[in-house]
Amino acid sequence: MEINKDLIAASSTPIVLGILAEGDSYGYAIIKRVRELSGGHLEWTDGMLYPVLHRLERLGYVEARWEVAESGRRRKYYRITSRGRAQLAEERRQWQAVDETLRGLWSALSIAIRYGDVASTPVPQGV
Repeated sequence: MEINKDLIAASSTPIVLGILAEGDSYGYAIIKRVRELSGGHLEWTDGMLYPVLHRLERLGYVEARWEVAESGRRRKYYRITSRGRAQLAEERRQWQAVDETLRGLWSALSIAIRYGDVASTPVPQGV
């Protein structure tokens, strides 16, 4: 299943902030965590993640620092700020409202289809 780019972009802020709320992390680990959380449905790339991290840093939602890993390689770690936690809470409220709306719609469509109310209305794939 391929996820629409607009939906991926819209969900990137709460996903990154949510992952960083679990603990400080770095780019590759964030990408791996997104893949894990989505069951492989979301395949982020460096080119997608770093602009999001830089935007969140400019907004004061995350802070970055350099550290040297055990391998001797330098890594840039990101940490969520208190402002980022407040934004994550707001994003969560908004996404829950969207989720409830869609669940209500999917349920109404299922009932209408079951009773033939929209028998002539094709249901888009993936519904």
